[in-house]
Amino acid sequence: MDHASPADLASLSAADAARLDEKEAAALALLSEIARDFSPASFATSLGAEDQVITDLIARAKAEIELFTLDTGRLPEETHRLIQEVRLHYGIAIRAYAPERADVENYIVQHGPNAFYDSIELRKECCRIRKVVPLGRALTGKRAWITGLRREQSVTRADLSVREWDADHKLEKFNPLIDWTTDDVWNYIRRYNVPYNALHDQGYPSLGCAPCTRAITVGEDIRAGRWWWENPETKECGLHFDPAKAHRALGQK
Repeated sequence: MDHASPADLASLSAADAARLDEKEAAALALLSEIARDFSPASFATSLGAEDQVITDLIARAKAEIELFTLDTGRLPEETHRLIQEVRLHYGIAIRAYAPERADVENYIVQHGPNAFYDSIELRKECCRIRKVVPLGRALTGKRAWITGLRREQSVTRADLSVREWDADHKLEKFNPLIDWTTDDVWNYIRRYNVPYNALHDQGYPSLGCAPCTRAITVGEDIRAGRWWWENPETKECGLHFDPAKAHRALGQK
């Protein structure tokens, strides 16, 4: 697999440890600032490795930031198990936002339960119903939301900043791990014994809905297992995708 789990990592070098210390301090300071200056704020977690790091940082900072997840109805069982583990480990509840039942029912009647394989349009419509619409509900009344996005993850995220204005939801969007590497994430998890999704040890560096996510092989991009039947520039669900930035990252006009 392409990621290194905690059990795979050797002791950090002094330079790596110092770099991680610096990144931790910056993330902790940012989360404290968000809780102080942008309340009410929420953290959207998919229960992936990056998001587990942020959950741990929020707990360490004792920041008053709500945690929520989008329970699409198609999440892997391993993700549901981790939601419960987070509650027990940190004493923090993760609020779940589900899609509207009528929207899901209409989609299945009109297109079938797995129509997202048939076209990009139908895949994006499924994501809209199961993720984008519930996100809108989750962010209602909030002044800021926090994500685990990193520039290294994909071409569609290469131009992201640590803080951006989300025009769609009319609030501030913060990406505290924007410049963290995959090694930074897993070094942190190992350092603090952070609980993480069992799927990571099965070759899943990026997590999403079960039918749209697969394990990757050695040498594949870390997002290769997400919507693997599509081109890299379309591999977003609509929660974060900015076409202009994706085009710039791909060197397109």
